[in-house]
Amino acid sequence: MKMNAYSSSSSSSSPPEAQVPPEPKKSPGGWRAIKYILGNESFEKLASMSLIANMSVYLTTKYNLGGLFMVNVVNIWNGSSNVAALAGAFVSDTYLGRFRTLLCGSISSLLGMGTIALTAGIHQLRPSHGCDVQSQDCPQPKTWQLAVLFMGLALLSIGAGGIRPCNIAFGADQFDTRTAKGRAQLESFFNWWYFSFTIALVIALTGVVYIQTNISWAIGFAIPTVCLAFSITIFLLGQHAYIYLKPQGSVFSDVAKVIVAACRKSRVRVAPDTEPNFYDPPLVDNIGSDQRQVMIKYAHTNRFKFLDRAAIITNPNQELDDQYNPKSGWRLCSLQQVEQLKFLVAILPVWVTAIGTFITMDQTNNFGVLQALQMDRSIGPKFLFPPGWMNITSMLALAIWILTYERIYLPLAKKFSRSSQTDLRFTMTQRINTGIVLSVVTMVVSGIVEEHRRKSALKHGLFVSPTSFALLLPQYFLTGLTEAFSAVAIMEFFTMQMPESMRTVAGAIFFLSLSVSNYLGSFIANMVHKATEGKSPWVGGHDLNKNKLDCYYYIIAALGAVNFAYFNLFARHYVLVSKKPGSDNGKGEVQLENPNPIARESSNEESKA
Repeated sequence: MKMNAYSSSSSSSSPPEAQVPPEPKKSPGGWRAIKYILGNESFEKLASMSLIANMSVYLTTKYNLGGLFMVNVVNIWNGSSNVAALAGAFVSDTYLGRFRTLLCGSISSLLGMGTIALTAGIHQLRPSHGCDVQSQDCPQPKTWQLAVLFMGLALLSIGAGGIRPCNIAFGADQFDTRTAKGRAQLESFFNWWYFSFTIALVIALTGVVYIQTNISWAIGFAIPTVCLAFSITIFLLGQHAYIYLKPQGSVFSDVAKVIVAACRKSRVRVAPDTEPNFYDPPLVDNIGSDQRQVMIKYAHTNRFKFLDRAAIITNPNQELDDQYNPKSGWRLCSLQQVEQLKFLVAILPVWVTAIGTFITMDQTNNFGVLQALQMDRSIGPKFLFPPGWMNITSMLALAIWILTYERIYLPLAKKFSRSSQTDLRFTMTQRINTGIVLSVVTMVVSGIVEEHRRKSALKHGLFVSPTSFALLLPQYFLTGLTEAFSAVAIMEFFTMQMPESMRTVAGAIFFLSLSVSNYLGSFIANMVHKATEGKSPWVGGHDLNKNKLDCYYYIIAALGAVNFAYFNLFARHYVLVSKKPGSDNGKGEVQLENPNPIARESSNEESKA
């Protein structure tokens, strides 16, 4: 991008010294654009989490849904929202681009949020009256009432499908990751992305959740609806500052073609000392001059060699036309397409680890609220602590750690590393390992607290245990630390492992791991319920005092321990870790992304910009 510092004309009659240089045009992207993206993200998360944080309480007290049914509804809703991210990634990469997909997703979420607000404001859309959790005989919602509720949740899921795979990717588009400065800015963006909306959540949830629980559900749901509208407004105000990248086609169709072509050529044999005749055409630039996008031609790698068969030309006359293009993309693919699939395959081991970690995080969010409903929530003679506020503890833990890490630990570590040639920053492996360990500790602590709560309630013969809700705070705090370590590191791993053209897919894969964890969590809860159904089921029903939820927590802790062993014995070798300064032995984890891709460099002016 060329910018002239001065304008001159031979026909001008003004003397040279009288000419005033025009103000240089600001380049799009960078932190100038990120402020709008973070503002939009903060209010969007404020709106969505204001709903998610108290949805369990709303379904229990206003729709009179039973414990296990309520958990299934919440898990399936969350899972569907994350699965929709795959469809959103496809639409973004193929048709709309990230900006338009984000905008459409936000509008759908606004409609869904408004529908949920209507169910709270119009009493005909709910059962005739809500029941206290202690009541056993309550009117159940009619089919059409559930249909309206589920329609609102579906619109929210569709909106999440457009927002979740694109918000991080669109933010990452604003930085030039070819430079060390751009990569450093991107690394900080991940943490500040989490930090900004976490602070907004902590500030807002205290008020919004209190209004929902103690004043009015209608007003409490109207507030996040307005916040979401404000989020869309902020997003549109930043249009002039964004870098827009045109959609280049979906990776998913290429993935299917590579798999089919590789299977069709499964019997093709290549002599050990010969180089196969690969189909490797040059990249075609179809990006306009108004967009800054680097076309990367990925060098051929030796991993997952079976997939290379999809790019082997076995019979040029049958497979290629006169223009040297494949006659069928399902028989012959380019090496570029093959390498794209290799990027996806290479992150699968860590993806499985992410699912195992997120399952433990879901338990606190789902069953922790039910525990709080059957504990002493009084603060003073009149004030009752809203159950939805429990999630604030997790958000505070996450925000405190990120702020400490970014503003205190990292500056000190960088200062020390410059003097001693030792990199003191936490690696991805260390952060993911720490998160897994914390997830196991969270479940153990949750089990101990639940056992104490239940025994206290049974001892006094009460539905609501005299045990204070404050005993739940440690497990929520540990859940927040688990997210701060594992979720941020895994999100960073997925994004950094993917080239720029596949960052939307990286976001979709991250949220797909959340979706699978939701479905698996629901499946495990239902299987445990069926296996223990009888005199003392471990989960299910309105009354936790008749269950043994602590035993269920210990099962999840055991699964977390298996996840820790799996990660350290297998998946950790697929984590990208930069070499420490001064190290030249080449040892360490495998670096998945090719360190020296053959890139078509842009002009010098673009690189400087």
